[in-house]
Amino acid sequence: MKAAEYDAWYDTDRGRWIGETEYRLLTELLTPQCGDHVLDVGCGTGWFTRRIAGLAGVEVTGADIDSEALTFAREHDTRSRYMEADACCLPFANDSFRKVMSVTALCFIADWPQALSEIVRVTSDRFAVGVLNRHSLLWWKKGRNGGSGAYRGAHWHTHRELRKALADLPVCDLQIRTAVLLASGSPLARQTEQCLSGRLPFGSFLVAAGRKFSQ
Repeated sequence: MKAAEYDAWYDTDRGRWIGETEYRLLTELLTPQCGDHVLDVGCGTGWFTRRIAGLAGVEVTGADIDSEALTFAREHDTRSRYMEADACCLPFANDSFRKVMSVTALCFIADWPQALSEIVRVTSDRFAVGVLNRHSLLWWKKGRNGGSGAYRGAHWHTHRELRKALADLPVCDLQIRTAVLLASGSPLARQTEQCLSGRLPFGSFLVAAGRKFSQ
């Protein structure tokens, strides 16, 4: 899928609702504040990066290995800095960023535990990582048998996998929550989200967030 085509999906009614729902959960757990420097790992076209950059006093750097996506991101966002980087070997010193985020990038990285370790390494405070939830209705529709469409080849994570991967890292105050219980974007999906979001672990968007402690 071309970068422009991917980003344009967020301009559709369904895409906008899903994107904003995921963004709300992500920022609630990441808690970006004035003065923070945030790194977005696997930023892609920068849809989420641009929104974080729109917060008052927040500086954002986006990192991705896809040069086409980065070109699109730079053309549509003059506030953020974008650079080509491998999520499994980030070119930053320890504790370089106050906060680090990632949205579904780990689902398409073979050695995602290494990428997760890198995310924790370069943050000095908090991180929030969003992935696709193996225990969701969306997995039943799009994730089985290797996945279909934009989900082909994606790894769908479980709560247990994330906890295990984070267990040996310097992380505390871990929270794992989900959003987007029904991904159709229909009136029923939106009503269900309002009533049950945060109460059930079956949303298609799974976020693990926590704080780094000094070793």
